[in-house]
Amino acid sequence: MRAVQVVRLEGPGAVEVGEVADPARGDGQVLVEVKAAGVNFPDLLLTKGLYQYKPEPPFVLGGEGAGVVREAPDGSEFTAGDRVAFSSAIGAFAGLVAVDQGNVFPLPDNVSFEAGACLPMNYLTMMFALTTRGQLQKGETVLVQGAAGGIGTATIELAAALGARVISVVSTPEKAEFVKSVGSHEAVLADGFKEAVKALTGGKGVDMVVDPVGGDRFTDSLRSLAPLGRLLVVGFTAGDIPTVKVNRLLLNNIDVRGVGWGAYAMPRPGYTRAEWDRLIPFLEAGSVNPPVSGTFPLERAGEAVAQLDTRTVLGKVVVTP
Repeated sequence: MRAVQVVRLEGPGAVEVGEVADPARGDGQVLVEVKAAGVNFPDLLLTKGLYQYKPEPPFVLGGEGAGVVREAPDGSEFTAGDRVAFSSAIGAFAGLVAVDQGNVFPLPDNVSFEAGACLPMNYLTMMFALTTRGQLQKGETVLVQGAAGGIGTATIELAAALGARVISVVSTPEKAEFVKSVGSHEAVLADGFKEAVKALTGGKGVDMVVDPVGGDRFTDSLRSLAPLGRLLVVGFTAGDIPTVKVNRLLLNNIDVRGVGWGAYAMPRPGYTRAEWDRLIPFLEAGSVNPPVSGTFPLERAGEAVAQLDTRTVLGKVVVTP
């Protein structure tokens, strides 16, 4: 089969596309014919050897996707021909992938393979973040940093579907228009966002901040919280891991909460599927529909991953075998 391999840990420009052996389906695994694969920030880090999971090269890149079942274990809910989405640490940028059946999910007929390929990593993470870690309530206000990216757009769609008011922080006016098209109620520019948020909330502040960025926005994100507000730490795409002066937490009774989806889900059999089942009504209703700004063939997968380094991606990009 054709596949995208990381053969040297030299970044997305060094990935190679070629023929590799078809994967063998192991016990308890589903063999999926990949129709589309989502591109994520961990893919970029994996090409550089900077992710916490460090497979030895050569390995096939890609951590999530959607496609059609080719083979499934006896007794599985899946049969050949079923439309599915899946998550896997690696292996998705290929014609076929073998995935543990606990990480394979039924894909509603109204969801395209391209959209389905963007769901498992970001949307399961943010469902967990907003509900389990953030305890979001209908009518609350959520401030989203890095709102035009994959995590940001997932947050916007889910928070709005859960009944929250969403304010997005973006870097350009063009991105502001984009996030509004995804469902954000308001959008503000990163430069001076604290003052803009204060004005939009009548001086109260927001109930929750979702931060996949880190870096120098972090302190003003804390200052944007209302009393009893929560800041969710999702990642550090800015590169710098901020520190917290805990007196700020005390003074306004606010929380900083880590979001470690994998660490929570992996030791809980069945949890990932249960979270997916919570997503299905939103998918069927069309209130969750991941925005795909670009589709790349396997031969251009390195280019697709490199776009994450330049922060030019709006929503998600996908790779198609």
